[in-house]
Order: sequence, then C-alpha cells, then structure tokens
Amino acid sequence: QVQLVESGGGMVQAGGSLRLSCVVSGRIFSIISMGWYRQAPGKQRELVALITSGGTTDYSDSVKGRFTISRDNAKNMVYLQMNSLKPEDTAVYYCNVETLVGRTRSIYWGQGTQVTVSS
Repeated sequence: QVQLVESGGGMVQAGGSLRLSCVVSGRIFSIISMGWYRQAPGKQRELVALITSGGTTDYSDSVKGRFTISRDNAKNMVYLQMNSLKPEDTAVYYCNVETLVGRTRSIYWGQGTQVTVSS
C-alpha cells in the first residue's frame, strides 16, 4: 500500500522558517498531484499548497508569497518551504498525494507533523 511520511515539523519563532518533507513509497505508477494540508485545533483541514504532475502550483491565500511547494519526482518527495511564519500557521500539517493507476484514482494521507509558531 502507498505510504506517506512527513518530517521537518517543530517549533519556531514567528518570522522564522521551516522546511517540511514528505516521502511517498509503495506501488505508485502515476501521480496526479501532491500537496500539503493543515488542520488547526477546532478548525477543518484546509489546503495549504498543491503541485500537479505538470508542475502547476496552487496556494492558499493565507500562505501565498511565504510558502513554496516543490517536488523531486525521482525520489517521490514533496517539500514545503515555509518562510515568515506566523502564529496562525500553527497546525498539524499533512502530506497528500493523488495517484492514478489505470482508471483508478486514489488519495493518500500522511500521519501529520506538528508545526508550532510562537509569538
């Protein structure tokens, strides 16, 4: 089965930076998109950034200009560079991948990594 493992979370002061990494393993033949979502206490999970197989990116308005998503296709990895972090960025961040095998599209999630930004 496909597995996603995030790393790079932690605690940082406001204005600081963190780089999240996610490695995807398993039987993956085609990746439609890879992305990062986050969920803060009491809130729904929301999209942070997304990158498609064609390289198109999409960002939440709240992180646009501060976060950058990138990928390494050879390593099946996706990264999220987070700069100018704010306390409101505090959340559990989840890696996500959508795959295509034949006609079957599947979505997989990582276990999440905590990001805490102190004021």
